[in-house]
Amino acid sequence: MKTLKLLLRFTLIATLFTSCYTEVNIDDDIQDVPGISINELLSSHELWYVDINSTKGHIETPFLQRAFTISFRNGIVYANNNIVGLGDNGGGFGIDIGEYDAYNMVLDVTHDIDGFNTFDVFQIDSHTIELYNPNTDTSYFLDGYQRSNFDYDFVFYDNIHYFLQEYEAWEKTYTSEFGAINEFDSENYLQFLAGGNDSEFQSSQDDNGIPVNNLIWHYTGIYGIGDVSGDMYLKILTLDYDFFNNEHFELSVINDSKIELYHPPSETIYQFEGKGYIQYLKNSNTKAKTKTPVDKKRKFRKDKVDNPRENTRV
Repeated sequence: MKTLKLLLRFTLIATLFTSCYTEVNIDDDIQDVPGISINELLSSHELWYVDINSTKGHIETPFLQRAFTISFRNGIVYANNNIVGLGDNGGGFGIDIGEYDAYNMVLDVTHDIDGFNTFDVFQIDSHTIELYNPNTDTSYFLDGYQRSNFDYDFVFYDNIHYFLQEYEAWEKTYTSEFGAINEFDSENYLQFLAGGNDSEFQSSQDDNGIPVNNLIWHYTGIYGIGDVSGDMYLKILTLDYDFFNNEHFELSVINDSKIELYHPPSETIYQFEGKGYIQYLKNSNTKAKTKTPVDKKRKFRKDKVDNPRENTRV
């Protein structure tokens, strides 16, 4: 009996040791399962949309502040910095803006103009990453898409104020024969300024055909863009002319260099063509420089201005 008890005791101890050993091995196996690498993470989506409104911190990283989308492809960083050509430039990726190196969830970017920046990369969910710049204590949040499911049109029309800023001037090329005579008939050029409060415009009554650099700007004021309920492709443009009150127009985009303005009070239609396209940040394969002395930066967006008038166009 004593011998049997001793044998049972050894059996129980052996079982406990075996059980503990097995649990340790299971934990080790779980820890050894490899996670997604940073390069796999960065390449898991073709486009990373920079959600500028979610940025945390106060010191900007210039190349991220300018970009609508960022892409990481085989050591090269691509960006869509312009609304003009969005979806077409670089096959939808935009232009080559620099190089990157990724390791141990760290991303080092050497930008063609801005130089070196380093980021800690955190995966928030399956389609969102955080780029944290430890030198500025600022985080940018990027939402991942494939080119096939990225809504280029939405980004274009949601940021149409930048589109207006991407030409040095807009020249009036058409005025409809119908419509009542009004004071805006004399305005032949418009310019929408980047920088500052991001809402200033200038207008000129100079004759058509004058080079942009030779234009005399007769008036500077404030402009705003509002939405039309139920129509993403139609906007309301308000120009604040103090001397004859605000002017409201229904703004439609004809193509990447032509817009149409419908003036409801007079029922006149105008068309303007962009002059002097401004590419923000040169292509690294060329020596061309931006044409503007003011560098465009995307800004935190507050709620858009309310539609100043209902859509009255038939």
